[in-house]
Amino acid sequence: MYIKVRNMVESTKLEVSYSGNHSYDFQDDNYVRINPYSLFLHAMKSPVTKKKYSRRLEMFFEFIKIPGENLEERCLTFVNSGKNNVNWVFTNILKFVLSYKERIDKKEISGATLINYLKAIKLFCKMSDISINWKKITRGLSRGKRYASDRIPTLEEIRKIVEYPDRRIKPIVYTMCSSGIRLGAWDYLKWKHIIPILNDKNEIIAAKIRVYADEEEEYFSFISLEAYSYLKEWMNYRRDSGETITEESWLMRNLWDVTTPLGKGLATVPIKLKSSGIKRLMERALYGQGIRTRLQEGKKRHEFQVDHGYRKFFKTRCELGGMKPINIEKLLSHSTGISDSYYRATEQELLDDYLKAMDSLTIDERNKLKKRIDKLEEKNENEDYIIKARLHEKDEQIKELIKKQEKFELLIQSLIDTGQLKTNK
Repeated sequence: MYIKVRNMVESTKLEVSYSGNHSYDFQDDNYVRINPYSLFLHAMKSPVTKKKYSRRLEMFFEFIKIPGENLEERCLTFVNSGKNNVNWVFTNILKFVLSYKERIDKKEISGATLINYLKAIKLFCKMSDISINWKKITRGLSRGKRYASDRIPTLEEIRKIVEYPDRRIKPIVYTMCSSGIRLGAWDYLKWKHIIPILNDKNEIIAAKIRVYADEEEEYFSFISLEAYSYLKEWMNYRRDSGETITEESWLMRNLWDVTTPLGKGLATVPIKLKSSGIKRLMERALYGQGIRTRLQEGKKRHEFQVDHGYRKFFKTRCELGGMKPINIEKLLSHSTGISDSYYRATEQELLDDYLKAMDSLTIDERNKLKKRIDKLEEKNENEDYIIKARLHEKDEQIKELIKKQEKFELLIQSLIDTGQLKTNK
């Protein structure tokens, strides 16, 4: 398969076999080879989606026994075999569907699982220009539930998870719970993407987080003061350990051996912790803290998801905290239908609404208590100010009355001295 590309380097002679029946031998600097697997990956933006779809496609190829040392070779073999034999492609996909339908009937998998496999296969066929009558294949299939039968983690469970002995777990979990970001966002987050927000007294009250910065999907959300505090503490710890912290520093990195400079990992040589590593860390915390155990026989899903559960936690707690639903969807980067084109809440309006729910998003009771104490102290200060202002006002009134009294007495004495006022003796 070839696509036309402008301004290539000097012409190169290409001799490539594509379908098995055709070969191309030409001298042209306007063409470059693109294999079917590369086109398939090109159709997806998220690294997480690419990984999931690739795995599903690979399982399909394993089922129909497509040979090849790797997925790229299998993709090419499938396209070579199916490009001129669409019926062969249709038959193999149908076999796969019927096999999985039997598993659905046995309650081994859900209907949604099969639909997700077909999404990957359909996208691959589309990007490889293989036309299939998908209505024949999907007709009669159960669409499955559009949502999972899981729950959000409770506050008590989250408090137990963040006790896991890894310095990174608190900033990770608190950030995800208070911002609703997806797991994949960690692949893009740097220190410069966390922007503290100050109030009129120059105090930090929360922080703005730029998600997928400089990408097409970029949007912003907020994190709680609690989450910002632990992120700041984590960055300070890294700086104190010898790492040079700049705006370009990755928000999450590998750990290092603090006992010796020659140990596993160096504080001065940071390696970004990818989203896959963050997921493994959170899984270890769940098992290590006894929150998650091995699934019982017959069960296919844990009570809550290790990463997306925090996103659902964010939405639920924001609604309970009194935020407007449309503002929550904005901070989650969800589509709101026609409102996407018309609803234009300012950043300040979104922040004001977020601050209403921040107490609901705060995990540590000590932080909640501190916030309440600060509010009470502020209230007491305001009340003291009002009382002092009123006392001062009374003092001024008394002084004014005294001045009037003194003027009146002076007037009386003057009238007596001039004889204009007679006194009884």
